[in-house]
Amino acid sequence: MLTLGILGSGSGSNMQAILDAISRGGLSARIAMVLSDNPDAFILERAAINGIPSGVIDCAAHRSKFPESVQQHTARKLQDAGVDLVCLAGFMRLVKQPLLDAFPSRIINIHPSLLPEFPGVEAWQQAIAAKARETGVTVHVVDSGMDTGPIILQEAIPVLPDETPGQLHARLQIVEHRIYPEAIKQYSRNFKL
Repeated sequence: MLTLGILGSGSGSNMQAILDAISRGGLSARIAMVLSDNPDAFILERAAINGIPSGVIDCAAHRSKFPESVQQHTARKLQDAGVDLVCLAGFMRLVKQPLLDAFPSRIINIHPSLLPEFPGVEAWQQAIAAKARETGVTVHVVDSGMDTGPIILQEAIPVLPDETPGQLHARLQIVEHRIYPEAIKQYSRNFKL
């Protein structure tokens, strides 16, 4: 059984989708730890409701950076929890060494675009601004770049005429919740975790 660690900054809806897939028997895994850089994030409450150990990644002194010392501490916490695979679920900081060194090719991320298009934040707004005809969701292995690692799974959806960024984001989240558990399953088969 795959042991997962989840890093998130927000509501944790993708973590919930993973939990639901585990409960249904669609994913042979368990979530051993949930960590958030936002002490008020609902993902921490979801973890508590489900009896999953959780904690806060203390980046308070750094608005957007993920300092090396904090990444070292995060890596140790995940390793101590026996995590095989780290899943970023709306985690809004760029992961670098030493976390990448601690989990080589074992950190994955879900992103609301068809990478390499629209990397970075608010990809749904980027798609609307670019008048894209389609966008989608990508699950990829995390490397040292921003949304640049090897792709595990993608699914495209059309951008509807006169669609607002909020409407597109809501439709993308439905896709995210469906494909993230599937991508974890595919990844675990291909990488023999």
